[in-house]
Formats: sequence, C-alpha cells, structure tokens
Amino acid sequence: MRIFDSAVNRTTRTGRVLGPQHRLTPMQALKAMTIDAAYQHFEEASKGSLEVNKLADLVILDKNPLKVEPATIKDIQVMETIKAGKSLYKRD
Repeated sequence: MRIFDSAVNRTTRTGRVLGPQHRLTPMQALKAMTIDAAYQHFEEASKGSLEVNKLADLVILDKNPLKVEPATIKDIQVMETIKAGKSLYKRD
C-alpha cells in the first residue's frame, strides 16, 4: 500500500511532497501495479487482471482504495494475500 500511496499522493514517509505534477489517480495507480506491471514483464496472458485462465494472485483489503480519501490510502490494511489459489497470509 505504501507504493500505491506514493503514486497517488507523491509524499515521502516524512510527509514531504515530491513531484506533485506526477500524481496518479487511484485508478491509474491500481492499473500501474496490476495490468500494466504484468504487461511490462510480458505476463499479461497469465497475470494482471482477474479473468478465466489467469492466475488468481490477489490481496483482500479492508477498504477500497478507489473510494477512500487519497490521504488515507496509506492506512489501508491487507487482510489476506492469495497466490496460486492458496492463502499465504491472513490477518487475525
């Protein structure tokens, strides 16, 4: 979530703003970390989006990063991580 937050808010951990003109919308940041990342690694046929015959690697979050105030994205918690159909992490 830190990378997602940095892409949207362009702030450092200390709160300093770096390159505000390069801020992404939450949807652009989500695409950059999923569909676009898979494309960049030539893996778009098997990764990057939830579709039939693609790997179901995903995270379940406690809030929707597309609907919260951008400043609160950094506070979103990962509730579960699933890779190759198996739960690797689950928050108690």
